[in-house]
Amino acid sequence: MISPSILNNPTALIKIDRRDGKLAMAHFYVAFTALLIGGLAGLLQVLVRTGKLELPAPITYYQILTVHGVVLGLVLTTFFIQGFMMAAVSRTAGTFSNGQRRAGWIGYWIMTIGTVMAAAMVLLNKASVLYTFYAPLKAHFLFYFGLTLVVIGSWIGGGAIIMAYRKWKKANPGQPSPLLTFMSFVNTIMWMVATLGVAASMITQLLPWSLGLIDTVNILVTRTLFWYFGHPLVYFWLLPAYMAWYVIIPKVIGAKIFSDSLARMSFILFLLFSIPVGFHHQLMEPGIDPAWKFLQVILTFLVVIPSLMTAFSLFATFEKHGRSMGAKSLFGWLKMLPWGDARFTVPFIGMLAFIPAGAGGLVNASHQMNQVVHNTIWVTGHFHLTLATAVVLTFFGISYWLVPHITGRTLTKSINKLAIIQGVTWAIGMTFMSSAMHAAGLLGAPRRSAFSEYGGAAQAAEWIPYQIAQAVGGSILFISIILMLYIFINLAFFAPKGEQEFPVAEVDIDAERTPLVFENWKLWLGITALLIIFAYTIPFIDMIQNSPPGSKGYKLW
Repeated sequence: MISPSILNNPTALIKIDRRDGKLAMAHFYVAFTALLIGGLAGLLQVLVRTGKLELPAPITYYQILTVHGVVLGLVLTTFFIQGFMMAAVSRTAGTFSNGQRRAGWIGYWIMTIGTVMAAAMVLLNKASVLYTFYAPLKAHFLFYFGLTLVVIGSWIGGGAIIMAYRKWKKANPGQPSPLLTFMSFVNTIMWMVATLGVAASMITQLLPWSLGLIDTVNILVTRTLFWYFGHPLVYFWLLPAYMAWYVIIPKVIGAKIFSDSLARMSFILFLLFSIPVGFHHQLMEPGIDPAWKFLQVILTFLVVIPSLMTAFSLFATFEKHGRSMGAKSLFGWLKMLPWGDARFTVPFIGMLAFIPAGAGGLVNASHQMNQVVHNTIWVTGHFHLTLATAVVLTFFGISYWLVPHITGRTLTKSINKLAIIQGVTWAIGMTFMSSAMHAAGLLGAPRRSAFSEYGGAAQAAEWIPYQIAQAVGGSILFISIILMLYIFINLAFFAPKGEQEFPVAEVDIDAERTPLVFENWKLWLGITALLIIFAYTIPFIDMIQNSPPGSKGYKLW
């Protein structure tokens, strides 16, 4: 059934300002362009890995692998998240001031220019250094400069969110900020703190190195700075999905937020524990004392706590709503959920995917089990369950209502039905592809590798059926991408004119009052800084004092 609110009562709507909506849509246009380019590169990848397709001579496998990783992992996500958070803050904290909106546009254009620079270098085969851009692989300096501009632009755009939050707090002393605004503020702060690592790597190491100002770079330092940024990046992707799960989905199904306090606490815990955990990506690297790896593994497992809190809150919301509608049996409340409403069903598929994705993350973070799967395609399968399913499907679910809300159009019954087909198609494709990646990884199939028989090795022959399954799944996923782009274009330009709700749920009347300590930023940022200093200072000193000679750059493509 379709939720009754899919055709909304115009008199009950609160619209975001048209000028703020225009800023958000500008971000979405870049994001969905990135989805097309990155999706096409992904399709070519899985076809090449079957051994049945060879790319035309000017194009290399590692070139399209870099396009896929950078464009989807960095460009699609950053632009969509910035646009969504700006819209969320405008909706809940009030229309942006001219200065805030100006900061948003300046950040947008700097990010866009940087994206074009970096993408051009990859497409010209001058930066086939993959998503992690690990040294000593050396890209053209414009690639590093472009990525630096993306980071700087995101800081400026994030500044608009911070200014809007502070303006609301100043106008409403002693009151908890609107939940979506609070969540956007936390995610922006986490992003700014995390990107200090990649900015430091760019400015002190990679940019001077690529320009010839220094001859060598410290490999371990650059990788550590990347993963200082790289793991909280995962939560920068994930927290906007949590924003939708906590605040938007309850309104879509006609329920209340189970607990405002629990939601805020989970976001604070992500801020505290998501940054000082990068070493669990470097468990197999020499040069880092095992004691510090162990410490960061412990902190990694602490991040599981807010995820479990989120799962509890969501299913408590669903069950409480179902019981209020008359559900009696143990799982009778499931029947009461609006399965015919794409705004709920597609993000719900993402929620379910996050269960095996989280379990796989525990494997990756466990030292002994990590040794089995490290640098195998298992890791790629895990990545596609977290970002490319839980997060991306939720982003699609957001688009179904946010794009028509901004453009003054409506989510029609036909597009709603097509959106459910799109989400289910994505789930089927990802089941084929990610399952095959996990299974092949357990058999030792490497990641970051094009098809190879490895000299006729018997072990390599075992991987081939899984690589064909990956191609089947990847092809289905590309069909789903085409459907999503059609839906986006329809909702942006061709859907019937009307009013579409920006759903924001109210807190359950039985929920505890929200303590103001959650917005004591001197406390939380202080603890965050102490944890980072504790987890990284001594290892960094050791890396610099006892590092081997730096490495010159290599271009192997």
